[in-house]
Amino acid sequence: MSSGNRIHIPELAIVEQQLETVFAGLDLPQTHSMSSSWKDGIVLKIVNTLVYFCLLGSNIYTIALSDIYCTGKETYITPAPWAFLIWSLIQLLLLGTIIYQFTDNGKTVIIDSISWRFPLLGVLHIIYMNLWANCHYIPAFIVLLFVSTVVTQIYRIVKEHNAPPSSLRDDLLFLHLPFSLYHGWTYVLLVLSLFEAFGVDALTHTAGVWTKVFVFLNLFSLGVTAAVYALWSPVGGDLPASVAIVWSLQAIFEHQTGSGFVHWSAFWFSILPFPWVLIGAWGVAKGNWSLGGVRLDDAERASLLGGGV
Repeated sequence: MSSGNRIHIPELAIVEQQLETVFAGLDLPQTHSMSSSWKDGIVLKIVNTLVYFCLLGSNIYTIALSDIYCTGKETYITPAPWAFLIWSLIQLLLLGTIIYQFTDNGKTVIIDSISWRFPLLGVLHIIYMNLWANCHYIPAFIVLLFVSTVVTQIYRIVKEHNAPPSSLRDDLLFLHLPFSLYHGWTYVLLVLSLFEAFGVDALTHTAGVWTKVFVFLNLFSLGVTAAVYALWSPVGGDLPASVAIVWSLQAIFEHQTGSGFVHWSAFWFSILPFPWVLIGAWGVAKGNWSLGGVRLDDAERASLLGGGV
């Protein structure tokens, strides 16, 4: 080629600079080597925020104002009203989750991985609470099955996420803790809703043999599940979920004074996982966990709060 047709390097550099200037003014998706913008995934972030406050408002309106915790259907497994305080704690922690989604690591988990499951969970839970507050117990139980499915999916995503060391503490507080509690509490709600939907009214019916059998089996299931959560702690367990179940069993023990069988069954099954819960809590407090003389690393110790991080 002649020298007049040859593109020289300085000329090419000028063209590249001009193209960069043009594309810089266009709103095109880009791959950032540094921190992502808080505006990335902004639509889902806004939806998550709106759904959260709708969930909070629905809880205040349909539950707190109607006093449904004290006036709902009384079954032989109904806990004391203070058991439901754990739901208030979960909602408070979820507020931190909503704020955390605007950080880089929070965006990676909440927006990129959990995605639209969070708003779906919120909508389903709002439907469940409204059905339950209006005493539509069978439809409420059916919707709660879907709630349980979605929260389990989110729970697994959170547990499988490997947070960088700099974000480990934030992940534990804003992701693992709320969804671990949510997961354990949802299991408790399933048991309570099962009896509300298909069990007898404790105010009008005496507990028969079959009622006591089913109550015992479900209390046994709650106690064993709490113990399994706690036993699982050394390899990525779930102390918050275990605590949520033990808390509920203690509330059942306090409230069910009409039947000595139910009363003391709830007590003993709440005691069953206690040793492992205390051991796990001690490991968290000490900041380390020893198993057979082996010291676990930071990621394994962090898993004590509810996730394989």
